[in-house]
This record gives sequence, structure tokens and C-alpha cells, in this order.
Amino acid sequence: MAIVMKTRFLFIGLCVLFTVACFAREKKPPAPTCNLSFVVVRDYNGKPVHNAAIVLHAVGSNDKQARSGGLELKTNAEGTTNFDGIPYGKLRVQVLAQGFQTFGEDYDVQQPEMQITVKLKRPEGQFSIYTDPPKPDTPAQPNSNPRP
Repeated sequence: MAIVMKTRFLFIGLCVLFTVACFAREKKPPAPTCNLSFVVVRDYNGKPVHNAAIVLHAVGSNDKQARSGGLELKTNAEGTTNFDGIPYGKLRVQVLAQGFQTFGEDYDVQQPEMQITVKLKRPEGQFSIYTDPPKPDTPAQPNSNPRP
């Protein structure tokens, strides 16, 4: 019976020590975050692009994007959107909208408020190896000597 009592007191003592150790730990302040806002406009006339998808991914120290945990935002009729609570660090931003080239760039978030303006471009012509190459703008001079 004495051994059982000693074991109980030892167990209760360890539980009390563990509880005190857990509460005595210093609590870290929350990591700083940013209120990040976006403006998405057309490159050629500055008009807003509504319903553009903005995809955000954290980027590690080796410049590799995290495989999970991305965030997607959509722009409103004025071409704007925002998100409060982006942790400081490197952030990869991709903007996709129908009828425009995809935009992608990395940003270093290090301040409490940040605005990113994205100017989307129209798609450019595509070239194929199966068609004739584009003709040069100026014809070659027939009497010119080629340079070695």
C-alpha cells in the first residue's frame, strides 16, 4: 500500500510540474501580417479587369513555392481586391484573366500595408514551326555585300 501511495504522489507531482512548465513558457507574439490589396487593369488603356483570379503562394528560402496552402482572390468590377493577414515573407503572385496574358511575379512582403498594381497585356501572336516564318519588315538589298 505504501508503494501505491508513493507512486500516486510521484505521479501527481510530475503532473503539477508539467502543468507549471506549460504555463511558464513565454508566449511568442503573433507573427506580423500585411493588409495586401490589388488593382488589376488593362495595360493598353488602364481600365479595370473584373473577375481576374489572383493566386497567392508562399515562397521558401530556396525560391520554391509551397505545394499546398495557396490562396485565390477574385477582383470586383473596379478591378480591386484585398486580403488582410498575409504573413511577412516572400510571396508569389499570379494573375489570370480570360483574354489576357498570365502575369506572375514574386514580392517581398515586409510592411503592414501594401498595394500591388498589375497591368495585364493582350495575348501576342504565336509562331509555329509548321508555318512560314514571318517576313522581315525591310527587304534585303540586292547589291549589298554580305558581311563575313
